[in-house]
Amino acid sequence: MRAIRASWVAGAIVIALTAMLAPIDTQAFVQSADDAFLSWSRGDAADLVAGMRRIDRIGNRMSMRGLKTDRAINYKMRATWLTPDVIRATARALQLDERLTADDARRLVADAEAAADTVFFVEIDPHEGSGVIPLDWMALLQPRGLPPGDPGAVRGALTPKLRDVRALGGLFTRDYAYDAFWVSFRLTPPERAAVFGPQVTEVELVVNIQGREGMVSWPVPGSIRNRLGSR
Repeated sequence: MRAIRASWVAGAIVIALTAMLAPIDTQAFVQSADDAFLSWSRGDAADLVAGMRRIDRIGNRMSMRGLKTDRAINYKMRATWLTPDVIRATARALQLDERLTADDARRLVADAEAAADTVFFVEIDPHEGSGVIPLDWMALLQPRGLPPGDPGAVRGALTPKLRDVRALGGLFTRDYAYDAFWVSFRLTPPERAAVFGPQVTEVELVVNIQGREGMVSWPVPGSIRNRLGSR
């Protein structure tokens, strides 16, 4: 009896040691870590997206219209940085709202992250509800406080086709007083270093409409550094 028990104990020890020494499936670990968003609540997802929205005004609110009635004198602006976390929060909310599978949510994330290195959802409302938004307005991404004209600013591209990428669409009910724009940034290695270098802790989005500017800023999140650092 003692011999049988000793044999069983020895066998259990061998099995335990074999499991401890077996190679770790790192791919499964990475997949599990990346899937953390699939456990977020709808409220947590919405709070995360709201936390990345910024509001400003483009132009001086005291400006006078003068004789030109075909354009706004200033603009209200909202901008949301569609970071990897925001993309995942949006995908998670869509999953819960539409009863999508986990694989569906993963595909939403993959489609959004394949669209550009980083994207901003910009909403612009012409003052007093009149006038139009000129088509030649531009957006710059740069380290916060960069003096105008200094190197380090990157110009974005208006990319209307991104409205069809579901995880880049935002979570909030559309306010039709605002025109909606998707501004994408394809960042080459030198541009990434200029905008997201180790010394840069905050970045700002500058929106310029015919010489009138508004700007909003964010701390640089770790998810952005991780994403751009791996490319």
